[in-house]
Amino acid sequence: MAAFYVALLALSVSLPLLLLVAWKHWRWGRAARHVIVVVLGDVGRSPRMQYHALSLAKSGFSVTLLGFCNSKPHDELLHSDRIQIVSLTDLQRLAVGPHILQYGVKVVFQAVHLLWKLMCAEPAAYIFLQNPPGLPAIAVCWFAGCLCGSKLVVDWHNYGYSIMGLVHGPTHPLVLLAKWYEKLCGRLSHLNLCVTNAMQDDLAENWGIKAVTVYDKPASFFKETPLDLQHQLFMKLRRTYPVFRARSESSDPGAERSAFTERDALSGAVTRLCGRPALLVSSTSWTEDEDFSILLAALEKFEQLIDSGECLPSLVCVITGKGPLKDYYSCLIHQKRFQHIQVCTPWLEAEDYPLLLGSADLGVCLHRSSSGLDLPMKVVDMFGCCLPVCAVNFQCLHELVKHGENGLVFEDSEELAAQLQTLFSKFPDPAGKLHQFRESLRESEQLRWDESWERTVLPLISDT
Repeated sequence: MAAFYVALLALSVSLPLLLLVAWKHWRWGRAARHVIVVVLGDVGRSPRMQYHALSLAKSGFSVTLLGFCNSKPHDELLHSDRIQIVSLTDLQRLAVGPHILQYGVKVVFQAVHLLWKLMCAEPAAYIFLQNPPGLPAIAVCWFAGCLCGSKLVVDWHNYGYSIMGLVHGPTHPLVLLAKWYEKLCGRLSHLNLCVTNAMQDDLAENWGIKAVTVYDKPASFFKETPLDLQHQLFMKLRRTYPVFRARSESSDPGAERSAFTERDALSGAVTRLCGRPALLVSSTSWTEDEDFSILLAALEKFEQLIDSGECLPSLVCVITGKGPLKDYYSCLIHQKRFQHIQVCTPWLEAEDYPLLLGSADLGVCLHRSSSGLDLPMKVVDMFGCCLPVCAVNFQCLHELVKHGENGLVFEDSEELAAQLQTLFSKFPDPAGKLHQFRESLRESEQLRWDESWERTVLPLISDT
């Protein structure tokens, strides 16, 4: 509660100055075709909010995107003349003092800093806010909207308090305060979007919030990668990551070879190597809601199957992403003594990630929703690339993954290992189960983000 009162005090002290700034903007009038998109996180790792910004720009709005600029966003966002990215300062936690004081200082700083940035921005018809994180962003954006005549749109990706509960426990005072805040301030918005029907129902029944479900859909650049682009990607990555390097030299000294592909020196044609390893990919934010020990245990069982004589390919396992638990899992990975499996954990450029998914043979998702109500966007992207997926089960996963139709669902490492054995048993034979899943994804008519957004979100803001 101390942090809450400190935040109120800081707002009251700075209020006269902020009102003057707001009055100056008010004299300019309300900008009906301008929208502010707020991410109190890394813009480059917030694809859904990037997509919102791009869709708004394509629909004729000018967009100011506020967020931390720690990672490079998509090129399309950077090159749009309708989108301006304004960097927020990411205050690191103090190295001294009690944990609650450190957190309180950070919340107060973020509240004042975000409010100042909103007041200095061009007046907007709407403020689109990603939640989580919503503390202190929901209250700040609502307050700024009241001053400038902007309508607040909260896009519920999950519940912030449930994520905090993974670290501190569900009964921790900070978690209970965050839940109270989120429930109270979430009702202040003009419009609410959410990612699943299960979350829509929960918001209505337990929070008194009416929301519109806007499912994550793959952007147009998530698609199968042509073989020549696969080769270019592998040759680029091999300079940094040894797992992409060829296991043996080509008989043609002029040929260009990766672990998976080879380009002929004369014709320039690219072919897949005979006996190549299978490429398994996963992506993660390396947080508590993803247990990668499940995948590592399954890989150990897979290697035991190879050692026992099963006809299975060697594996290259690429796990992309950044996050707080990356060092912990990297240490576990280095402790393994795999002979037939190679694992690497790169951070890829925004343009390379879709190419990797479109080049892979199988995707694995270990996301367990902290609330049980959100869906993993990584699976959406994998499906956009027609990449079959094995996903760990949780409450509302059935809204995305249909077991046996577009992928497989598992409960533990034993079940995942069995699925890997089944899917790779005839690799790369087109008659195998893996190929059947891919064909099923190719034949399905997948709605893309732009079309979905125009159907669901645009009509809600068309009054401008």
